[in-house]
Amino acid sequence: MKSAFVFPGQGSQFVGMGKDSAEPLLDKANTLLGFDLKSIVLHGPEDELKKTAFLQPAIFTISVAAYQKLITSNQLPSAVAGHSLGEYAALYAAGALSFEDGVKLVHLRGKFMQEAVPEGEGAMAALLGGEKSVIVEICAKVGHVWPANFNSPGQVVISGKKESVAQAGEQLKAAGVKKVIPLAVSAPFHCPLMQPAADKLAVELEKITINDAKIPVVCNVTATYVTSGKELKRLLIEQVTASVLWEESVQKLVADGINNFVEVGPGKVLAGLIKKISPEATVKSFTEV
Repeated sequence: MKSAFVFPGQGSQFVGMGKDSAEPLLDKANTLLGFDLKSIVLHGPEDELKKTAFLQPAIFTISVAAYQKLITSNQLPSAVAGHSLGEYAALYAAGALSFEDGVKLVHLRGKFMQEAVPEGEGAMAALLGGEKSVIVEICAKVGHVWPANFNSPGQVVISGKKESVAQAGEQLKAAGVKKVIPLAVSAPFHCPLMQPAADKLAVELEKITINDAKIPVVCNVTATYVTSGKELKRLLIEQVTASVLWEESVQKLVADGINNFVEVGPGKVLAGLIKKISPEATVKSFTEV
C-alpha cells in the first residue's frame, strides 16, 4: 500500500513535546543554535515557545526525531509533504536537507518572518465556510490581505495588514462565510508582506546545499511533485510569501493512489485536515515522541 508521510507546521506545538525520545536531538539543536531550545520545548513557558524564532526549530526538531523513530520499523513512504514550516522536515525525510542546516535555517526563517512586519501591524484569520472564489475576490477588493492557506474544504486562512484582515472578515461574513476566527500569531505569514523575510532567507539558502530529493516532495507553492534540489531551494524562498496549497497537495497524493497518510510530529492538525479533504483516507498520527 502506498503511503505518504506528512509533517505539521506552527500551531501543532505543546510544552513538553519530545520528552524522552527527542531529548538527544534537542541537545544537538542546542549546540547548533547556541541557546537552550531544549529547556523552552520541555519546560516552556508557552509564551516563549510560541515565539516563531524558537517555535520553528522546536517543531522541526521534534518532527525529525519522530521520523527517525518511525523509520526504524517502517518502510520509506512513496511521497512526503509538509505544511508550511513542515516542508523543512519533509525535505529532511526526503534526504534533501541535513538536520544541521535545517535547524539553523528554520530558526533564521522564524526570526526573519518575525522582523518582516512590526508586531501588531499584521494579522491572520481562519475562515470557516464560504466559496474560495469569493474569498479571493474580496481579499483583492479590500487590498493588503491575501489567502495564506487553503487548508481543507471550507477552511481558508487569510493574512495581511491588521485593519485589512478585519475589513475583509466583515465583508466575508456578509458574503456567506460562517465564521471568522482571528489567529494568535506573531506575524502575517504566507503573504507578500513577508517579502523582506523571503529576501533574507534567500541569502541564507545560498550558503547551504539542498540535495535532489530521494523521495518525491509535494511542495506547498505548486501542489506538484518536486525532486530537484535547485527547484526545492527556489520554492522554499517563494513559500514565505505564497499561499500554502494544502488541500490541493493532499488531493494530488490521493489522485496518485496514496490513501495511507502518517502525520509525523507533534499534534494531530494535519490528520483532521486530511480526513476533511479525503474522508476515505487512512490517517495515523505518529505523536508518541
